[in-house]
Amino acid sequence: MKFFENGEGLTEPRGFFCSGVHCDVKGKNDGKNDLGIVYSKKPCSVAGVFTTNDVKAAPVRYCQNLLSDPSAKFHGIVANSGNANACTGDQGDSDSVKMASEVARHLNLHSKEILVCSTGRIGVRLPMSKITSGIRDAATDVKEELDGAMAFQEAILTSDTCTKSCSAKIETSAGEITVGGVVKGAGMIEPNMATMLAFLTTDASVSNPFLQDTLAQAVNRSFNRITIDGDMSTNDSVLLMANGASGLSIEKEPESVRIEFAKAVDAVCACLARKCVCDGEKVTKFVQVRVAGAPDDLAAEKVARAVANSLLVKSSWYGSDPNWGRVVDAAGYAKVGLDIDKLDMHYDEVPALIKGEPVQENKGKWKEIVSGKQFVIVLDLNLGSGACEIWSNDLSEEYVDFNKSE
Repeated sequence: MKFFENGEGLTEPRGFFCSGVHCDVKGKNDGKNDLGIVYSKKPCSVAGVFTTNDVKAAPVRYCQNLLSDPSAKFHGIVANSGNANACTGDQGDSDSVKMASEVARHLNLHSKEILVCSTGRIGVRLPMSKITSGIRDAATDVKEELDGAMAFQEAILTSDTCTKSCSAKIETSAGEITVGGVVKGAGMIEPNMATMLAFLTTDASVSNPFLQDTLAQAVNRSFNRITIDGDMSTNDSVLLMANGASGLSIEKEPESVRIEFAKAVDAVCACLARKCVCDGEKVTKFVQVRVAGAPDDLAAEKVARAVANSLLVKSSWYGSDPNWGRVVDAAGYAKVGLDIDKLDMHYDEVPALIKGEPVQENKGKWKEIVSGKQFVIVLDLNLGSGACEIWSNDLSEEYVDFNKSE
């Protein structure tokens, strides 16, 4: 597998086109792209994973309803930033339908062949006159097959500081298959995705059920293993489109190719998830929290999340303070039966605790490690074989200032 950290993302696989336009969703008249379309002339199988929040935005419900048909085929996605179309009542549902129907009208498709995603402010109705004008322009660009990959990436951003994309290519005896992806997200990224929209495309031919299973497993190992601030959004969506433009059918290929395809989807999701954490709102550090030796994997996840979401722990990371006491305290209130006399803890490869006793002579090394932009905390509970890794970051004064009002 060949992997590419950046680039065009969604248009790397054959047969996909993107566009991004400014339609002034937030009324700031700042010229920022805030609406885009992903389009394939060939019909696509699509898989989707969405927020588990009880409060789901209108476009999330719209997509879930369409994807409930395992035989459904799609040609595109329309997405806007600046307005989540969440908690907007019946009008919000009507506006999601209108967005799909407008794209379909301009591209000569059926409205049920278009998926809809939104991100931004909650509780504010979409400015539909602006949205429909933007859809007209964005649809014209994809019809003309303009190079709008970067414009689309820009159109989905909110508090992000940069665009995020990657792609993976796998070689088979019959040819090449590509998986591309983009994501937006910098806050509210836990516990199951968050104010995050991720889009993936592939030129392989894949059935809806196989694609859904592949995506669900990849999301569970990536987007569902990150946390920025412990909050969950109303609009989380990950969508994977497969148009078959490569001429290769994954399920007809040898098992080795199916495995490689799953690895490519995993790699794209993992890369995008990491980019989200690294671009967290006003963060300065990327931290990997690894838990081993737990009674089972679920217990390991509870401990890892407790540590990764602790405001005291995250604040100490920001201050470059190797405060292992806060880490141990957070691990303890996960209540998985932790025995301090069995606990080993490391900062990177440097021991901090061995069987619950601090290795004080390493204090200077701990400080050096935690002062870096990236480090690993390893907790070995020595209670079993359960393991989990969560990706997180620090909590800065700037984060509070940034989020104190909207």
